[in-house]
Amino acid sequence: MSAESPAPPTPNENVLRTRLSGVDLLLNPRLNKGTAFTEEERDSFALHGLLPPHIGTLEDQRERRKLALDHRDTPFGKYNLMRDLQDTNETLFYSLIAHNIEELLPIVYTPVVGEGCRRFSEIWRHPRGLFISYPNKHRIRQILADARYDDVRCIVVSDGERILGLGDQGAGGMGIPIGKMALYTALAGIPPEHCLPVLLDVGTDNEALLEDPIYIGWQHHRVRGREYDDFVEAFVSAVELRWPHILLQWEDFAGVNAQRFLDHYRDRLCTFNDDIQGTAAVTTATLLAAVNSTGIPLKEQTIALFGSGSAGAGIANLLLAAMQQEGLTEAQARSRIYAFNRYGLLIEGGRGIRDKQLPLTRKKADLEGWQLSGGKDISLLDLVRNAKLTALVGTSAQPGAFTEDIVREMAGHTSRPIIFPLSNPTSCAEATPADLLHWTDGRALIGTGSPFAPVVVNGKLIPIAQTNNSYVFPGLALGILVSRARRVTDAMIMAAAKALALLSPAREDKNAPLLPPIADSRHVSLFVAEAVAQQAISDAVAAISDAATLDAQLRAYVWDPVYLPYERIS
Repeated sequence: MSAESPAPPTPNENVLRTRLSGVDLLLNPRLNKGTAFTEEERDSFALHGLLPPHIGTLEDQRERRKLALDHRDTPFGKYNLMRDLQDTNETLFYSLIAHNIEELLPIVYTPVVGEGCRRFSEIWRHPRGLFISYPNKHRIRQILADARYDDVRCIVVSDGERILGLGDQGAGGMGIPIGKMALYTALAGIPPEHCLPVLLDVGTDNEALLEDPIYIGWQHHRVRGREYDDFVEAFVSAVELRWPHILLQWEDFAGVNAQRFLDHYRDRLCTFNDDIQGTAAVTTATLLAAVNSTGIPLKEQTIALFGSGSAGAGIANLLLAAMQQEGLTEAQARSRIYAFNRYGLLIEGGRGIRDKQLPLTRKKADLEGWQLSGGKDISLLDLVRNAKLTALVGTSAQPGAFTEDIVREMAGHTSRPIIFPLSNPTSCAEATPADLLHWTDGRALIGTGSPFAPVVVNGKLIPIAQTNNSYVFPGLALGILVSRARRVTDAMIMAAAKALALLSPAREDKNAPLLPPIADSRHVSLFVAEAVAQQAISDAVAAISDAATLDAQLRAYVWDPVYLPYERIS
């Protein structure tokens, strides 16, 4: 343990010990308590004069910060204030989120984090996480070796190429790993010192950033091909050497890279891709909740995936597995799922189909007798008319793609159409909930990627389920860490999805929301974590074997944002 790092308390220990004092203590966001340092602590740590004389509490500080937030008149202004708070006082940051989850989750995560990434160079002030740039490829092990990272147990890494639906944000993509790791702690209680955000800066092909004089990243076109792969391999190898039991989460890589890195590394270290597996889990969970409301089981649903990149393919694979668990053969399950790329329905011989999409293509014989509108490709409207679609999932980042004609056609042959415009941020959503409910006379079951306000339909307020990965990935990570899993299995992802589905309020009331309130996220994460850890034990990939004590182990590990008394180490 370095002198610059706190000595983290063990479970149930109620004192934190550190060698830091004075300004060094106040400038450490993990340790800083601001005005909440007691008179005795001010004596012991030489803080008199560096702090105003008022001795406050965490509650006082939350009230003061909340007042400051309320005075910011834009979501980005609130995001900026929260980022500053995180870099100043982590305990206060997480306490503020914990007491205002529903209000602040959209600020520190989607959708506002998208603007945070676009304007990252404008607001960057303090070091957080690691920027590993291509010119420093020979220094990766040296960078990771710093003693301040001794306690790291999990990493979220991005190369900034496909940030939400915004595309290449270069080094600004660091906003995503920072935001994801913040939710590891805020929603699942993973201690902040165990979390390390990483941005692999291999350049950018965003010409605006290349010409921007304040851009903080490596102003160079993206490195690609063998050089890029070798750089990623050097990073993963250095991570394995530094932390043999690390959890590595891939985030917002371009679709082709996201899938192949997951395929290449998933049997080598404990790793998952939230864009692929997290999105699949939360979408499957919400679909399971929705089909419960319709009374038509999943295996009898006809589903279209509008967007078959890495996220769409991940959803398809998990849905296929879920349908087979309900008794269908693989061929029968595939017959109930249709997938689209930017040209149209994936059919044999179609345009732009990548190798990974081939299992999702339909044979031309499957379409015999269809009445088509003409043209080179088969449109979503063609599919809805001919296949009698019951569920529609969008991961296309094409705003407005779910048109009135498509939705009304769908609503004409199913009583409760299931429609999930999942693309983030809000500006990329395939449709708005208000339009979907208007076009279906209030019958649609809706899940969205970003938060939307409730919609009034026939005098009744209809809440909108935010089908957001934040329901899954914090609990997934917590379950992995507590079970000390060596690998992340497909069954663990399915366990996360089914655990979330069990918490659906619609199980008790078919007119209730499909997902639990965002305010219940901490409870959701613990429930998902236990299911994931239990599955890790069943899959023989866990380092623990006593499933009976999992709940106690989870609660002993979870960190709560409260101030502890400090003792100075001489």
